[in-house]
Amino acid sequence: MTLRDAHRAIDAIWKIESPRLIATIARMVRDVGLAEELAQDALVVALEQWPTAGVPDNPGAWLTQTAKHRAIDRIRRERMAGRKLEALGKDMEGMLESADDALIDALDDDIGDDMLRLIFTACHPVLSIEAQVALTLRLLGGLTTDEIARAFLVPEATVAQRIVRAKRSLADASVTYEVPRGDELKERLASVLRVVYLVFNEGYAATTGGDWMRPALCAEAQRLGRILAGLMPAEAEVHGLVALMEIHASRAGARTRPDGEPILLLEQDRGRWDRLLIGLGLKALERAERLGGAKGPYALQAAITACHARAARAEDTDWARIAALYAALVEVVPSPVVELNRAVAVSMAEGPEVALDIVETLVDEPSMKDYHLLPSVQGDLLFRLGRYAAAREAFLRAAAMTRNDRERTLLEARAAACVE
Repeated sequence: MTLRDAHRAIDAIWKIESPRLIATIARMVRDVGLAEELAQDALVVALEQWPTAGVPDNPGAWLTQTAKHRAIDRIRRERMAGRKLEALGKDMEGMLESADDALIDALDDDIGDDMLRLIFTACHPVLSIEAQVALTLRLLGGLTTDEIARAFLVPEATVAQRIVRAKRSLADASVTYEVPRGDELKERLASVLRVVYLVFNEGYAATTGGDWMRPALCAEAQRLGRILAGLMPAEAEVHGLVALMEIHASRAGARTRPDGEPILLLEQDRGRWDRLLIGLGLKALERAERLGGAKGPYALQAAITACHARAARAEDTDWARIAALYAALVEVVPSPVVELNRAVAVSMAEGPEVALDIVETLVDEPSMKDYHLLPSVQGDLLFRLGRYAAAREAFLRAAAMTRNDRERTLLEARAAACVE
């Protein structure tokens, strides 16, 4: 294995394993900032050793064990210097005299789902909503600050500051590393659901890189959603989010060609959609509606995806219902992005000219300035109206904005097809 190959492998492994690694170490040291630091230490060791020794058979376990030993060393140094990690309390007394492996075993008792504990800790009310989401995406989604910034449509420096301040605020407030209970649990739920969905979205349509999708992120978000549904079975929006993710994920196998190039929704082979996931999603949607949550934002989006899932062919899609559902969603969650999606549905139900009028109202929205899907939708509508020169310009603008290589190639191809 060349040095370059080794670094590529390590980077790919890190994206998958870092959230679990940080969550595990955070349970040990009860400080998310320190946990991330120790996880990074393990990564440095991997970068030093793996290019010559080779990638271990179980790289995740290797990273976790290395980080745990680093954590033990850190705890012991703090103790010897008279600066014991206060959050660990007196329950560590005595255990610190054990050998490393024995101490790790003692700390490794099954005390619940570390990822879920970490996500609720990151969504603590001591943080702003924006900081909660940014921190959780960084720790659990393994996203870079640039990727998070694009998800939020804000400058990268803003996200970096939020993350640094969030970790400092959690440490200063001595936030307990646990899943809250009772009313506090419900209060944090909205932030947690938003985080889970943003993680899923980054997996479903990657903001950067050479891959159209990052399936591991989708799977992790689905896993967390299912855990939340088990934890809070009477919360309609939890089931709405699960429904939304399951139905979206059902299309994963049909969204790319063998060479990795994306396939748009209306061109997908619906026979390749995962009927099991669709069934799970529809059941979750029924559960949300039965609990009185039909008008919740996630349930409404799930109902939209259900319209696609129920259509055997693209031409069977009930676009009028989808447009109506988007109109209801705009009322619940006013957003230029939702309005753009409504425009797409309106274009299919009523024609591209009506939809283009909607899109034109979004052009001057500050938050849409760098949102590549706005010119992408413009280009599609202009193409359908036969305004090929303007469509080509819009597609090229969108291609220049996107950071995903696959999406850029698709948009450039659409621009090239805009001929009189």
